[in-house]
Amino acid sequence: MKILYAIQGTGNGHLSRATEIIPLLKKKCETDILVSGTQVDLELPFEVKYRLKGLSFIFGKKGGVDIWNTYIESKAKSVRKEIKELPVENYDFVINDFEPISGWACYFKKIPCVSLSHQAAILDKNSPKPKETDLFGKFILKNYAPSSYKIGFHFARYSKNIYTPVIRREIRELKPTDNGHYTVYLPAYDDEQLIGHLKNFDNIRWQVFSKHNKQVIIKKNIEIYPVSNDSFIQSMASSTGILCGAGFETPAEAMFLGKKLMVVPMENQYEQQCNAEALKAMGIPVIKKLKEKNYDNIYDWLNSDYKIEISYPDITAQVINRIFEMHVQDILRKNKWDKDYKLTFSKNKKKDDIPQKTLLKHYP
Repeated sequence: MKILYAIQGTGNGHLSRATEIIPLLKKKCETDILVSGTQVDLELPFEVKYRLKGLSFIFGKKGGVDIWNTYIESKAKSVRKEIKELPVENYDFVINDFEPISGWACYFKKIPCVSLSHQAAILDKNSPKPKETDLFGKFILKNYAPSSYKIGFHFARYSKNIYTPVIRREIRELKPTDNGHYTVYLPAYDDEQLIGHLKNFDNIRWQVFSKHNKQVIIKKNIEIYPVSNDSFIQSMASSTGILCGAGFETPAEAMFLGKKLMVVPMENQYEQQCNAEALKAMGIPVIKKLKEKNYDNIYDWLNSDYKIEISYPDITAQVINRIFEMHVQDILRKNKWDKDYKLTFSKNKKKDDIPQKTLLKHYP
């Protein structure tokens, strides 16, 4: 069996999760990797067969997604070309972490595609949603990367197809300390904006990780570092608290490490609005925007000792096994089984009739 694992490269969360998932997939079968996106910060320690431009959301500098530059960068003709030329028909099925090119290529070529992502959980009817529904944002989320099946990750198990977060091994093996600083990751704000706000809390030492510069900058109580996986992890592990966007992986890792957490969801980003709603229900303080009228809320958070104690078990292998258990029989019957093993099935015969021992013998 041969599969394609396609990953959205924008942001760090998808690639971080992939470092745990890829070794498990490679144990199951031959696995090729695809990464698309123009704002990739991390490099995978695995060979990537396909690197595509894809469709990326461009971070702004004042707290939201830059809609105009996102549109400009999309270049529809280039996207159509990548979709048409991606040879998904060479694979038994595709596992997709919110990656649009492979999702649409599978849609047009009728290749099975399993969505394994946080976005799949957001779309579940049981997941928390904001009261004010962003219809355009919901439409984009639903149609950005189509799939045949959906299995999601979220902060809690809101339904049977939703699992708790994949926590990287390097995070699980940390021994958290408290060196008195606060770690900041708000990529939708530029450095000038962050300095302008954080300098007002002059008794706090801030360690800011920035997408907007490539060198270390120190201004009084604010230290600004370029995004680096190792440095960011060490800063989180030794921090008093973490101020970040309402993404998925960073808040999940912060709670796993037992750190104080406050989130600022991006504007024009429906996924983060949904995450903020879920975190708020868990007791995590949320502010809509980094601005002066929210300073009192930030002061309250800084002076509070409130933190969530949560244990996220390592269920990644269980999730991968479930994908194969749920879908491999059907996929093989439709695509490869008859050809490879001379077995025939009538139209009325159920997929569950495929002998399990035979299946596991060839596809463990």
